[in-house]
Amino acid sequence: MATDIQFNFSGKRVLVTGSNSGIGLETARAFARAGASVALNSFSNEEADHVLAHDLAEETGQTCRYIPADLSKREEANSLVTRCQQELGGLDVLVNNAGIQHISPVDTFSDDAWDRVTEINLSSQFATARAALPAMRQAGWGRIINVASAHGLHASANKSAYIAAKHGVIGLSKTIALEVAETGITCNAVCPGYVFTPIIEGQIPDQMAQTGLEREQVIRDVLLVKQPTKRFIEMEEIAAAILYISTDIAKSITGHAFAVDGGWGAI
Repeated sequence: MATDIQFNFSGKRVLVTGSNSGIGLETARAFARAGASVALNSFSNEEADHVLAHDLAEETGQTCRYIPADLSKREEANSLVTRCQQELGGLDVLVNNAGIQHISPVDTFSDDAWDRVTEINLSSQFATARAALPAMRQAGWGRIINVASAHGLHASANKSAYIAAKHGVIGLSKTIALEVAETGITCNAVCPGYVFTPIIEGQIPDQMAQTGLEREQVIRDVLLVKQPTKRFIEMEEIAAAILYISTDIAKSITGHAFAVDGGWGAI
């Protein structure tokens, strides 16, 4: 058996949900650069989303599609998988990355906010995995990677729906892994710590205004207070972890919560 690990996904078909920015887009780029056909996804369905897919196809020479879907709706999650299989000719790797956040104490957390966070962060992952599994079983090969969070392993105040959903993602991933253990399919959860994304960048000025701290102090003492390395994780690091557990050489890694968290879990 070969021991040199190369990210070569030539001939593979990959769907990355929530992939018009951030970790999702970086992951989609990494798969396309490694030879895969890729479907990008978001709910927005704007011209810029289609341009992203076009530009990625131009850069890599791979087939790249943009498929809109509102993953708070179970039927759209199902149809997303079907359209991906039609437009790419199949689906080998499913990366469930779409997610949203809402911050509020439990006693003021609205029903609508709870439902939307859990639908997008957890229920959509169930729906897309359920839709993808029959063809993966028939092919005898597949990879399902559910993007959870360090908050799937640890709790923080005022994030009840997000934390409940991300804990659920890990449990869902373990259950799928057990159900498909003899089929050539693996399922894992990836648990990022604080990653430097446009969303995080947008929070820094607000935190500076609220705390009166300088930028570097906000990053170190507010945003990264639980991350021992005191640096943001780069999106490329998360993408590389996802690609690794999608390879053939990682066929025995299944049912795990794969933490990329800057030492958060060591506390």
